[in-house]
This record gives sequence, C-alpha cells and structure tokens, in this order.
Amino acid sequence: MLFAAKWREALENTRNIDFYQDMVKGLIIKDGVCQGVVTGLGHEISAKAVVLTNGTFLNGIIHIGDKQFGGGRVAEKAATGITEQLVSLGFESDRLKTGTPPRIDGRSLDYSKMEEQKGDDEMVGFSYMDVEKIKPEQQRSCWITYTSEQVHDILKTGFDRSPMFQGRIQGTGPRYCPSIEDKINRFADRERHQLFVEPEGFNTVEIYVNGFSTSLPEDVQLKALRLVPGFENVRMFRPGYAIEYDYFPPTQLQFSLETKQVSNLFFAGQINGTTGYEEAACQGLMAGINAHLKVKEQAPFVLKRSEAYIGVLIDDLINKGTDEPYRMFTSRAEFRTLLRQDNADLRLTERSYALGLATEERMSRTRSKLDGVEKVKTILKELALDPEEANTWLQASGSAALTQKQRAHQILLRPGIDIFSMKNSLPKVAKALETYSREVLEQVEIQVKYDIYIEKENELVQRMSQLEDLMIPESFDYSKLVSLSNEARQKFTRIKPRTLGQASRISGVNPSDVQILMVYMGR
Repeated sequence: MLFAAKWREALENTRNIDFYQDMVKGLIIKDGVCQGVVTGLGHEISAKAVVLTNGTFLNGIIHIGDKQFGGGRVAEKAATGITEQLVSLGFESDRLKTGTPPRIDGRSLDYSKMEEQKGDDEMVGFSYMDVEKIKPEQQRSCWITYTSEQVHDILKTGFDRSPMFQGRIQGTGPRYCPSIEDKINRFADRERHQLFVEPEGFNTVEIYVNGFSTSLPEDVQLKALRLVPGFENVRMFRPGYAIEYDYFPPTQLQFSLETKQVSNLFFAGQINGTTGYEEAACQGLMAGINAHLKVKEQAPFVLKRSEAYIGVLIDDLINKGTDEPYRMFTSRAEFRTLLRQDNADLRLTERSYALGLATEERMSRTRSKLDGVEKVKTILKELALDPEEANTWLQASGSAALTQKQRAHQILLRPGIDIFSMKNSLPKVAKALETYSREVLEQVEIQVKYDIYIEKENELVQRMSQLEDLMIPESFDYSKLVSLSNEARQKFTRIKPRTLGQASRISGVNPSDVQILMVYMGR
C-alpha cells in the first residue's frame, strides 16, 4: 500500500501527464498505424503511440469453485473488444491463467502458533541514490505456518467443484507458483506445504496468505484454512480465485516491443505472456522509452542479453515465444557473471542518462564510483605488505603466512580474505583506503576476486557479438534457401530475425541452419 501510494504521488507530480479514468474498448488504426484509443464512454483520444498494458483484463474470467464471472480483478470489469479487434487485424491470441490467495483478517489469527520472520537487518533499497540510508524505525514481520494432511483432505472435498480439475479453465497457469490444489495433487507425497502470512500494509489488518493460491469453492477454502495452525478462528475478507485472460504470443513483436502488424502500437506485461511484477515493470519501461523514441523518429532502445536481465527477458519472448506464463530466472541468462545486482548502476546508468532518464546527479555519482573503483584497484596493485605487519592477521584469518613482501591485490585474491578485514587490521591499508566508501570497496573486492571469470565471460560476449553485428534485411525471402530445414524456414519467416545472433537463439533452429544463413549472407 505504501508502494502504491508513493507511485501515485510520483505520477501526479510529473509534469505533462493527464489522467482520465475510463475503460479502453478499441484502438484507432488507420493504414496500419495506431493513432489513438476509443473508451467505453465513447471518447476518442488521439495519440502518436499507444502502449497496451492490459494485465489480466482482456476478456478476463474469474473462477471461484463452480462460480465464474467476467472481471480483470475482483470487483473490476473485464476489458472486451480489444482482443477481437486485434485478431481481426491478423494477430494471434491465446489464453493463460493465474491465481491469487484469500485475503484474511489479521485480528483473527493466533500468531503464537506460527514462526516469526523479521525484516532484514541490512536494508537494501531500490536505488543506489540512498545506499547510506538508515534502517526504518518501523518494520512489520511476516509469519510462517503450514498446511497438514487434514487441510489437504478438506481441500480434496472441493475437487469435484474445482474449475481447474473440471476443465472449465482452458488457460495454462504459472509453472513456478501453482495453486494449493495443484500442489497437493502434483506432490501427493508431501504431508505439508509452507504458507507465508504477509501483512498488506502498516495501516490495515488485511493479510495475504502466500502459498494458498486457489480457485476452490469459498466454503472449502474457509474450512481448510481453519485447520491451519494459528488460523482456527480465521475470518476471510475475500476468497482466493483464478483468473483466465487473453494474451498475444510475443513473437509478434519487434525488440522495441512495437507490434509487427501495426506501427506505433506497443505491448507490455502480461499481454506478452509474462507473469510477475518485475517482468511487467521492465517491459512497461522499455515500451514507454521506445514509444517516445518512435514518435521522435529516433532509433529504438534495445538492451542486449549481455547488458541486462531485461535484455534476456525480451530476447527470450521474441525469439522463443511462450505457451505458459513466463518468469525471469537468473538461470535463463548465459552471462550471469556480468549481470550482477552490485554493478547494475555501472552497466546501465550511462545508457539511462543518454536517454534523458537518469539525472546529472545520478550520472555524476556513478562516474565518481567508477573512478573510485579504478583508483582503489591501482592502490592494491601497488601497495606492498611486509610479513611482519600482515602475518599475525593472516594466521588469525586461517591463511598462510607471508615469507616475503606481497602486493595487497594478491593477498585479497586468497579465499577467506576480504577487503574490510584487511582495512580494519592493517594500518597501511587503512590509511590508503580511508577516503573510499563501502560501496566502492565492495565493488573492488568483487572485481578483484572474480576478475578471471569476468574476463572469460567478456570474451564470450565478444564472440557472440560478431553474430549480432551481421544484419539480415527485413524483407529477406527465406524460401530462397532450399537447404534450410522446414522448421527453421517457417520460424525465420514468422519471426523475421534482424541479426544472425537472434536467428541462432530461435527455438527449434539448428546450428546448421545458422551456418547456411551465414554463408548466404556472406555472399
């Protein structure tokens, strides 16, 4: 609730943004170009670019047991008309589903029967601009409790009225956050499942029961919850439900998130088949940036797989598509050593500043940090330590004693040695590093210790980028290449890869297909 309130405030304090609350029911499209929207009240709003961020609202259907009704969220109407219009223009659409747990009254819980989960001791914010902040005075704990075989038995009594098991839900659900009925069905050998009891805010008693996502009948949900330790007298604000909605397979998009079929129309979030807040937020950011650039007749802004997880996510969606709700995992990235949270500012602030997003203050801070990192690395390479000043500390740290002078850089490479211990224990190091901040020293330690791995990954990026530089004309006719496999020809024709690198990552394309394409493009 604090997060939502803060963003509302930020939006309302942004110049040149107008707000109007109404449902969009259609797009104004002329000669293949999107020129605005039509609202439910019949208003036509002209626009040079339109970004659709429909979430779960497109023909959304909510399921609770054998009840079903239209809606994009509980108590909010579904959006109709947009899917039908886009399909009539040649777009392909499909259905996905997601679910949500019951919301309950925290005053009706007995927390003495649960395990408390306190907030973090070390606070890490969303931004590098406030790293020196202090811990907030007020934090709210979460709590852990568990289901049991008795809970599962009650839940099973509702399976005959479950929309999931009765086939009333056609869409595929998220693989990595299944409903509670799906969990007890798929993992029948498990006697219990963990539930996280999460407060919705500081100024409400409402609780989110994470791990109990369900579309079972309301009476079954309540009976089962009352068998959970601490929930014996639980009161429900609203039941959990499943929601089924339309999405558009993202292979129909360009890397800017502009649609291939209609110019100046961009898709972001669950309309592209993703699930999760961060996945939606990053697409909204990229679609907004590129809608602006398109209107200004500037080149699109595209992040590479080696630059950001945003780049991995969008590249995956456009090359491979998805037939289930897509979630971003670090394991999806081949350059994980480069894509670290500690260096996000060093990787991306300059790109953001060039777009006019990052402020001068933020860019200046990033340059200062980068400068500090390089200076400290140089200091460590030049600073020699004597055995008599370092050995007592080294042996106490479980590391071998020195037999001769050694550079601080070499000592830092040892397992179990960290830069802060070195600074706190060795006066010569402390004096050399006294003016540098904690975040600079942390970055130095990571770069020094992982230097050889980072270098190897950079070499791999360089090799891959050679394929990225080989452009394929947008109008290229793949039917000319009779040596291509049928699957590769069909996918190249449909996806229209812009580079050989993109072509190589399309699902179902073999290395031999890329080689054939490479030879032809070389000619």
